[in-house]
Amino acid sequence: MKLLSGILAVLLLTQIALAQEVDDGDKLLNRPAQRTYDIILESGYLKVGVYENFPPYSYEVDGEPRGIDVELGRRIAGAMGVEFKVHWITPDENLGDDLRNNVWKGHYLAKQRLADVMLRVPYDKEYAYMQDSTGEYINEQVVLFGPYQRETWQVAFNPEKLDSVETIAVFQYHPIGVEIDTLPDFYLSSGLRGRMREQVRHYPKVRDAFSAMREGEISAVMGMRAEIDHELARPENAGFKAAGNGFPGIGKQAWDVGMAIKHTHRQLGYALEAIVDKLVKSGELNELFASQQLRYSVPDYYREFLDRQAIARAEGEL
Repeated sequence: MKLLSGILAVLLLTQIALAQEVDDGDKLLNRPAQRTYDIILESGYLKVGVYENFPPYSYEVDGEPRGIDVELGRRIAGAMGVEFKVHWITPDENLGDDLRNNVWKGHYLAKQRLADVMLRVPYDKEYAYMQDSTGEYINEQVVLFGPYQRETWQVAFNPEKLDSVETIAVFQYHPIGVEIDTLPDFYLSSGLRGRMREQVRHYPKVRDAFSAMREGEISAVMGMRAEIDHELARPENAGFKAAGNGFPGIGKQAWDVGMAIKHTHRQLGYALEAIVDKLVKSGELNELFASQQLRYSVPDYYREFLDRQAIARAEGEL
């Protein structure tokens, strides 16, 4: 029995060692699966997970990472005294898949390709503590923390086609573009008992919808505010305007955006949370958004305990 137990132990250790030593030639991507806070500091770099081809949050220009989340990642790494390394995330079917593939487990084809921290994760307590049919927590392998931005929905319109957008009801008669399979797509296609459905036009990205608006194919575009602001800042879209209307019945008009780490890396999470907290409260994050011609809103998380003056400072109003 002791001999059998010894053999099993050796086999188990061998499997673990092999799992850690799989290498496809990329030293940066094939890092050890357990990169704790101390290991990150010793290694001299922080791998920050951001979504690829997702302007204005994270994208490439001539092979160089750009975007709000990229710049935030640089500042976090700088505050830690280490180098910033980008980990590009290809979106899967849902957020749970993205967290599994990039934060705590790894894709089955590249299990060591994990980010130390993932940005642009909805900071939602209901999602964080969601349970399956057996009562098990679905997201028990990750920690969602550090909200750094409040995101919301926005409409941009062509004033040559519409005088204003006081209500979404105008889209019963005017075509509007959306990114396919997003909440604006479902919202406009089903809102007002489906009376806007025939006016909804689908595009791969918000940028494609703006291109269609320049061509006169549609009168407006709906997307996330930062995406809309990013496109409105482009010279070719200078004639378009941001609408000021709300979206009744959309479910979630605004939401906080934060970070995610593996649940065993709490020390790293505390360090990152402290850095981001300082960036938010000091107004530095607002300045970062403004430098890219984007509007910034303090997360609702902070509105629960900061006074009006502190919020105004964080949003650059003081």
